[in-house]
Amino acid sequence: MSPPDEIAPLETQKQHLRALMRRARQSAPADAGPALAANLLRAALIPRSVVIAAFHPVPGEIDTIPTIAALIGQGHTVLLPRTPPRGEPLTFHPWRPGEPLTPGRHNTSHPNTPAETPIVILVPLLAFDASCNRLGYGAGYYDRTIAAFPNVQTIGCAFALQQVDAVPVMPHDVPLDAVVTEAAIHIRPLP
Repeated sequence: MSPPDEIAPLETQKQHLRALMRRARQSAPADAGPALAANLLRAALIPRSVVIAAFHPVPGEIDTIPTIAALIGQGHTVLLPRTPPRGEPLTFHPWRPGEPLTPGRHNTSHPNTPAETPIVILVPLLAFDASCNRLGYGAGYYDRTIAAFPNVQTIGCAFALQQVDAVPVMPHDVPLDAVVTEAAIHIRPLP
């Protein structure tokens, strides 16, 4: 565990980077969703016919609906997260485009279907670096969820402009296995 005097500056750096990236995403290309889907499928990161947790984009995030449709078209079951009260991990529920969604916490939407366990989790983010470190929104939902599913494969989905030189990393932060954007595929380097 890092001493408290080291954690405070890291949290300040994270808050600054979150604000910077929220502004930067305003200039992201609106039509990046299909390219994200094509890159994810081309990367061959996902085993055949597995259960995949995706996310329904909130304003400012890359459009994941083309990715969801493509994954379903390849025989995958796609789940969306339900955001629980703060401090708990996400749960994931089957969904197909066109099916109803219920408004949830933090501007999210989720299906009202029984929870299932994913093999792969597509993860939203605000920033990432070449080591696939991820900066999230700060509530820790995906950190807790990834810790709850230690053998799950994690793939960030983002705009290329969300890549930064270095994401501030705290002891509890776990890098993703990969990050896919509309422009590139980033695989976490081996230690």
